[in-house]
Amino acid sequence: MPEAPLYFQKGFGLKSLVREPLEQDYRSAFIDRVRANGHELAAEGLTIRLAKEFGFCYGVERTVDYAYQALLKFPGRRIFITDEIIHNPFVNERLIERGVRFLFGRYACGEEIDRLGPEDIVILPAFGVTAAMMEKLKSLRAVLVDTTCGSVLNVWKNVERYARDGFTAVVHGKYDHEETRATVSQALKYPSGRYVVVRDLAEADLVCDTIVRGGDRAAFLRRFEKAVSPGFDPDRDLERVALANQTTMLMSESLEIERRLRRAIATRYGEEHVAAHLRAFDTICSATQDRQDAVAELLREKLDLMIVIGGYNSSNTGHLAEMAGERIPTYHIQGVEELLSADRVRHRDPHSGRIVETPGWLPAKPLVLGLTAGASTPNSKVGEVIERILELRGLTVPA
Repeated sequence: MPEAPLYFQKGFGLKSLVREPLEQDYRSAFIDRVRANGHELAAEGLTIRLAKEFGFCYGVERTVDYAYQALLKFPGRRIFITDEIIHNPFVNERLIERGVRFLFGRYACGEEIDRLGPEDIVILPAFGVTAAMMEKLKSLRAVLVDTTCGSVLNVWKNVERYARDGFTAVVHGKYDHEETRATVSQALKYPSGRYVVVRDLAEADLVCDTIVRGGDRAAFLRRFEKAVSPGFDPDRDLERVALANQTTMLMSESLEIERRLRRAIATRYGEEHVAAHLRAFDTICSATQDRQDAVAELLREKLDLMIVIGGYNSSNTGHLAEMAGERIPTYHIQGVEELLSADRVRHRDPHSGRIVETPGWLPAKPLVLGLTAGASTPNSKVGEVIERILELRGLTVPA
């Protein structure tokens, strides 16, 4: 029997040695001061209020820390990441500058995965990888550094249990998101494993209607063509369902989907049989919920506008922008480069999802501005944005 590939899931004991470069790349002493000042910065005619929870979560810190440890542990070796390590362009590009190469996605280096071997290091990102990809990497005998977030692993355990027990996983998420693809692949480890991915309440209602009334099987499969397991049969596979979530979705929406599924099951089979046909488990990560709660708290204050910082493909950041965008003018930006001038900002519209430019975003009148950042956004980027806003108002950074 050949030796198993080296597999690391808990770092290399080099945390103290990578602390300095991590702080250089991602920490902001300026943000530390704002936090110490009650999360508020007041200047002439401008008040900036930071959410109580924002930016890097524990899982992201751990992931980036392990990547830096791997660079130190394996000098001179080829080090790859399967895809974006987190959804933040600055962090991914910083890793490229430090010598990491990407196998897939927007940063793909062009290396063919089949050419990897035992001398190569492959970092698995915070989202994890599909079960099939994991088996492929093991077969190549590459050294694996697994940074999959613990909250994601928790979801996988539930989805595997659902499949083992004959329940179809109804996953509240985005079928094309790396995390969701990895999650649903866990169901397929079992012959009876089935899944359907619902993005929002409208898609959840289609599933609920099918549970209650049956309906047009062909229409259902057309709608969920890319979001169901192979051979999915809505008449058969929606008899027993179990809810799971992409960990970065809106908690309020996930809870509402659970309520609607429960109502549909009760209508179809009777209240006394709900437990036999429905399972649910809270799989929204605590850091995602903390950041959503902090935005909700911030929105209870009198704000004129909101800035949300994070990658445009960051699910948790997008949901923060959606929450704020329902109440006040909200600008989801990736970083300081989007603040073009005091009159124009480039941002992702939280309603349409399109990248747009908006004039008149920073009025000259006295202003109270709320600010938060997604879980994959480093404090250094938050600090740059605040400094740029001060500059656009003709103000200097307080000492």
